[in-house]
Amino acid sequence: MISKNGWRNYLYLVPILVLSLAFIYYCIGFTLVISFTDWNGISDSWEWVQLDNYKEMLTDSTFWLAVRNNVIFFFGTVFPQALLGFILAVLLKYRFKGSNVYKTIFFLPIALATSITTAIFRIILNPATGDLNNLFRSLGMDWAAQSWLGDKKWALFSIIMVNIFQWMGFSMITYYAALMSLPDDVYESAMLDGAGFWRTTFSITLPMVRGTTNVLIILGIVGSLKTFDLVKLLTNGGPGRATAFLNTYLYEKAFKDFNAGESAAIGVAILVIALIMAVLQVRLSKEED
Repeated sequence: MISKNGWRNYLYLVPILVLSLAFIYYCIGFTLVISFTDWNGISDSWEWVQLDNYKEMLTDSTFWLAVRNNVIFFFGTVFPQALLGFILAVLLKYRFKGSNVYKTIFFLPIALATSITTAIFRIILNPATGDLNNLFRSLGMDWAAQSWLGDKKWALFSIIMVNIFQWMGFSMITYYAALMSLPDDVYESAMLDGAGFWRTTFSITLPMVRGTTNVLIILGIVGSLKTFDLVKLLTNGGPGRATAFLNTYLYEKAFKDFNAGESAAIGVAILVIALIMAVLQVRLSKEED
């Protein structure tokens, strides 16, 4: 039996349940329903087309190009960010002189709005007057100067580099918090056994923050599939469709082609992909444990 106070405790959950139902689960259900219709997103009526939107999506080469770009983006950002963040966190753990300043510097890009970050990098990566190409030219490396955002070979790579710059500090601060919670006696025992810096890092520190790594990978899966503003502001999905992502493809279908049904189908596909990848990562981490 649940006491009177027990029922009262459950009442505190009501606001978050109402908000979740209204702004999350209702929207997911509505999107799922719309994915089976032919609707322009504006009119009061729509036509049921069953699985036609999904068939159209799966036979569209742009959809598979967007999936490929999302996969490349995921592997090109999540693991380098985690590695760089881990290295920085390990170094900053020793609290050398000025370490707090470095933590602030590396964490600062996260505090900047994406619109500000992209505006800065559009200037830096400008093929004619950008600082990066000017640096290469001043070093006599004219061959290295590229049209970073306007060349199909380099546009996706440039987006990946900007994302790493923006979010590396998040991985660093997350690993740093995990390192601060590790027991000191483990390291003291390792030092007494003659373990050096590298042996301690790879044999003790890295295994003990495996949970943090798994969390960062899951967040990276969700973040890579949600990527929109960075691509939209840097390349707008171009040149051509070289940097088309699932969310830019969804946006194009909804607000350029006025095809809300197929746009909803893409949204459902993104949700399914995110769930599958997250479940696989959780299962793999459990097997490793």
